[in-house]
Amino acid sequence: MDQAKLLGEEKVSKLLIKFSVPAIIGMLVNALYNMVDRIFIGNGVGSLGIAGITIGFPIMLVIMACAMLVGIGSTSLLSIRLGEQKRDEAERIIGNGMVLLIVISLVITIPGLLFLEPLLKLFGASAAVLPYAKNYLSIILLGTVFQSIGFGMNNYIRAEGNPQIAMFTMLIGAILNTILDPIFIFVFDWGIQGAAIATILSQTVSAIWVLWYFFSGKSLLKIRLVNLKLDSSLVRKILALGSAPFAMQLAASLLNVILNRGLMQYGSDIAISGMGVVGSIITLILMPIFGINQGAQPIIGYNYGAKEFKRVKKALKLAGIAATGITTLGFIITRLFPVQLISMFNRSDQELINFGTYAMNIFLIFLPIIGFQIIAANYFQAVGKPKQAAFLSLSRQVLLLIPALFILPKFYGLKGVLMAGPVADLGSSIITGIWLFMELRSLDEKHQEGKSSKLQME
Repeated sequence: MDQAKLLGEEKVSKLLIKFSVPAIIGMLVNALYNMVDRIFIGNGVGSLGIAGITIGFPIMLVIMACAMLVGIGSTSLLSIRLGEQKRDEAERIIGNGMVLLIVISLVITIPGLLFLEPLLKLFGASAAVLPYAKNYLSIILLGTVFQSIGFGMNNYIRAEGNPQIAMFTMLIGAILNTILDPIFIFVFDWGIQGAAIATILSQTVSAIWVLWYFFSGKSLLKIRLVNLKLDSSLVRKILALGSAPFAMQLAASLLNVILNRGLMQYGSDIAISGMGVVGSIITLILMPIFGINQGAQPIIGYNYGAKEFKRVKKALKLAGIAATGITTLGFIITRLFPVQLISMFNRSDQELINFGTYAMNIFLIFLPIIGFQIIAANYFQAVGKPKQAAFLSLSRQVLLLIPALFILPKFYGLKGVLMAGPVADLGSSIITGIWLFMELRSLDEKHQEGKSSKLQME
């Protein structure tokens, strides 16, 4: 049976496991790109090295934002077209998406290298941290095109019904990065530059793996020369559907800039390093939820396109339960073992350990409810409603968190910077819950209309 057809016929719970587990494993391992770099740099270079990566992280988020703009945007459209049995148009989407990923990557790399130092200073880099941030990011920017292809086109592999292959893409890169990091940092003594070289080499191998899959004839959908010519109408649809995750990542970049500047204003380089460590731990907890999102998206998108709304709701419910379970488990672990988690990044810097533990206990107060918020926002993305998805995705980072970062520190200082997180988590979850409730009522009405139409036809 055609792998894509299984999305509309196989049991939803089985499908979600089949698609999500490989994605979860892949996303967890992918989180090691960031976490492993910080662990090895923290122990091999020191806390200033962690601060350097943390200061430069907004630039890395911009790279990821552009990969998401094209990769997830075209995948949303791709899943719907497969549900509508329009394979030729699906192949046009893949071809256009590939070209867009390459073009946008070059647009990021060249200006990024030219204006790197002033950007890092704008982001809050102190004189002590700037050299570390510059040395790391100047190398990372050179690998932008490989990161974009590896991440962006990997979504196409999952959408056509091969989540295991998509998982291997992430596994290959992350495992290689974990092997190369200690070699380049400790054996070759390349310091923070060694971590950056390990990262881009790993991303290059992942990109080659993805391209090999599509050009080797193993894929369901083919990359054809005729589809590599950009179609303006198709490009607009891709960019529109990708606008939600793109905007969310850009907001995350802006958020990181504001957060780092607040940490520097009310704290110090250690505060930036400490929150960088906390950020890595949060990423590790949330990555499985993004994996569930990736697994649920083709299921929801296909069945929405096929007007199987009962299956859409089932997939959404199961994904929400799983995500909430993960964030609750993460919350318990961070409460029981905060010192041990922070110490992984630098066992000898007691100041870093003390601040990191303090920051994590405040910043993650409402972690258990975040899983639901992420899944609900992704639902709108999966059914081709980018405006609603963008609003809900940005409700936490733009509407609530950024204002909180400006207001709360004026009253509570450094603690106010940390309190902004839970305030935004709670508010955005309430907004998302209300919006999803209204959407599900609309979905029920569509389901009833569909049943009535079938009865009339009979």
